[in-house]
Amino acid sequence: MNEQAFIRIEHLTKVFGKTIAVNDISLTGKKGGFITLLGPSGCGKTTMLRMIAGFVQPDEGRMYIGEKLLNELPVHRRETAMVFQSYALFPHLNVFNNVAYGLKLRKVSRSKRKEQVERVLKLVELEGMGNRQISQLSGGQQQRVALSRALAISPRVLLMDEPLSNLDAKLRINVRSQIRDLQQHLGITTIYVTHDQEEAFSLSDKIAIMKEGKLQQIGTPWEIYHNPRNQFIADFIGMTNFVEVKVETVDNSNVVLNFPGGKLIMFREKNLKFLPGQNILVTIRSEGIRVNKHIPVSSDDNVLKGEIKQHSYTGKTVKYWVNVGEGITLSVESLNPEKILTGKVYIAFDKSCIYPISIR
Repeated sequence: MNEQAFIRIEHLTKVFGKTIAVNDISLTGKKGGFITLLGPSGCGKTTMLRMIAGFVQPDEGRMYIGEKLLNELPVHRRETAMVFQSYALFPHLNVFNNVAYGLKLRKVSRSKRKEQVERVLKLVELEGMGNRQISQLSGGQQQRVALSRALAISPRVLLMDEPLSNLDAKLRINVRSQIRDLQQHLGITTIYVTHDQEEAFSLSDKIAIMKEGKLQQIGTPWEIYHNPRNQFIADFIGMTNFVEVKVETVDNSNVVLNFPGGKLIMFREKNLKFLPGQNILVTIRSEGIRVNKHIPVSSDDNVLKGEIKQHSYTGKTVKYWVNVGEGITLSVESLNPEKILTGKVYIAFDKSCIYPISIR
């Protein structure tokens, strides 16, 4: 079996009434990998996960774990385990019995259940808390109980549906780090659902971006960020600017672009053909732009004159909206600013910060 195809999804489709929730999606993942399904609410992420788990039957397509075809298997024979957004813990059972629940259903002996539950509680740093009631736990602890219950049955694939969405921002960062460390320690293949791009980027080996039931792009976090396949992906990931420009000249390394605020230079993508006179849409990442009161010294930068129209200070960043002429405003995100600028400025960015999105 090719390691790269431990998880195989082939042409998966699901329709609810007149809504195509999942539209002909195919993807693969390696053993021990971490795949995140990322996209806005209603794009089909959770439906995908629930089909893999067996809670929803697909209308078309096949799903495999290793060589095992999942389609006709009941939930308990798929060797998957799911952590739900709501945790789905039993309030009348203590921590130990919540974690042991799946093992009890599988008729694992009492001694083996005890051994397995204690092992997974130790893994998630809840050792000695088996007698606690669920109502006595914090949100982060409840999340770890839900994770323990999933891990207790030793699944081949762990499925996680927005498990951190009920936690506050700081705790969410801490828990996602624990999840990633635990996943790598156990080497368990994981499929994770979120609409939070920062969460997806921090956790994943591969990210599959979805929109309206369709797979838009799948790749490493680096590939998704630096080579977005279309305008939706570029706009969804991070803070960026879209600008219509015209190609002026092309050589082996660079493309010179006519822009209302001046000329821009971007790297020439080897797999894309550009011709003088073409209109193209490019994206310029906001965090790649620097804003200065004085013209930058480096001659390698793209430099534009502008005027700050608005700013938003968040502590570690300041976001500027800079008018660069002819009604065009670029967003700029400056990390750890020494001071907040106002008025007329220069903005500068390396040519590697410009990415072509489409040829018009």
